[in-house]
Amino acid sequence: MTSSDAKAPLLSVRGLRKHFPVRKGVFSTVVGHVKAVDDVSFDVGEGETLGLVGESGCGKTTAGRSILRLIEPTAGEVTFAGETVYAPGVRPSSRDMRAMRRHMQIIFQDPYASLNPRMSVADIVGEGLKVHGLVSGRRELEDRVEELLVRVRLDPSYVNRYPHEFSGGQRQRIGIARALSLRPRFIVCDEAVSALDVSIQAQIINLLMDLADEFGLSYLFVAHDLSVVRHISHRVAVMYLGRIVEQASRDDLFGDPRHPYTKALLSAVPRADPTRKVERIVLQGDVPSPLRPPSGCAFHTRCPAVMDVCRHEFPPLREAGEGHTFRCHLEA
Repeated sequence: MTSSDAKAPLLSVRGLRKHFPVRKGVFSTVVGHVKAVDDVSFDVGEGETLGLVGESGCGKTTAGRSILRLIEPTAGEVTFAGETVYAPGVRPSSRDMRAMRRHMQIIFQDPYASLNPRMSVADIVGEGLKVHGLVSGRRELEDRVEELLVRVRLDPSYVNRYPHEFSGGQRQRIGIARALSLRPRFIVCDEAVSALDVSIQAQIINLLMDLADEFGLSYLFVAHDLSVVRHISHRVAVMYLGRIVEQASRDDLFGDPRHPYTKALLSAVPRADPTRKVERIVLQGDVPSPLRPPSGCAFHTRCPAVMDVCRHEFPPLREAGEGHTFRCHLEA
């Protein structure tokens, strides 16, 4: 897999927001908004994997699903291969969105909930092929599905089995085969390995990397396990309370983190060397509510380096090198 910095990005996201209304009373009056994603911007190049990390509830999954318009964004712009997916006042037709969705797919987190128990593997994996009219007849459908099962290292004879007959790792491979069925260019991996055993996680990660090499895939890899993200990603974006607080290449982020939140996350990653001393940064308190985010820097309520300015002023975007940006009042 190679990064495509010199070319126009395959996926461009600018100012993405997703605010969920909070309603109360008999008349369902809107009394506030949960700002799940609040002004998120990033690019994903051709053949590139961008890791999107952060604590549970920071908005990673919502961002990924908003990009695909599985949930409608509140504001922002999303373009894919030069085509508008979402923009203010611009709504691609159903025909145009269907054409784009052939090239934009998702692998869901839960390999149990994401597969319909009443459908066979052939119907689950081949559903997209039928919807887009790419197969005619049951025999051709099963042949295509068998090819996909081989690609994800499953026995092609499983084509007529049902989800309850498989383990979690096998189910996730079926989900990957479904995402591959339309030969996409971009896949959102929504915590694709977090529900699996560690040994199975490694197999699935290596499979995803092999498929990316084989098909030239680009990934938005949503995860909270930084060791997994380090293994698969070219670049990493760190989210906190709906915003990206730091973004850099993998080596820059893990070798020279700048934002206090990033440093705290990295300090919690287990080390294989028991003799290596690592200073753990223990964050105090809980993540604030996205319904009422703190003023100024949202991280100031937990930041070990908090200053008075952090409580009142939104932090500027600083650069720490080529492609390495972070939002913090601290310059270093």
